[in-house]
Amino acid sequence: MTELDVAGLQRRLAQFAEARNWEQYHTPKNLVAALSVEASELVEIFQWLTPEESARVMADPDTAHRVRDEVADVLAYLLQLCEVLGIDALAALSAKIDRNEERFPVPGEG
Repeated sequence: MTELDVAGLQRRLAQFAEARNWEQYHTPKNLVAALSVEASELVEIFQWLTPEESARVMADPDTAHRVRDEVADVLAYLLQLCEVLGIDALAALSAKIDRNEERFPVPGEG
């Protein structure tokens, strides 16, 4: 098995869409809407669980499978959105963590 990387996954997603002539539908607006729908489907799994039940969600194989599928869908649409908009997802995340570390210093430090 080859090592997974963001750029490689984005290429696979683009090739998948291109082979089916779907790239015409992958506008930023449509991708954001699809991302929202998939995130809502992930929320639905946890919606009525207690905090304790939600912490054990991966213990049930059927539920764990649903969670993994929805996480994959969310990530797929997010990566496709980043590709279309020219955003380096990992660089954006790193920069955001940097800003948050400045905005929210550890109590007693700085």
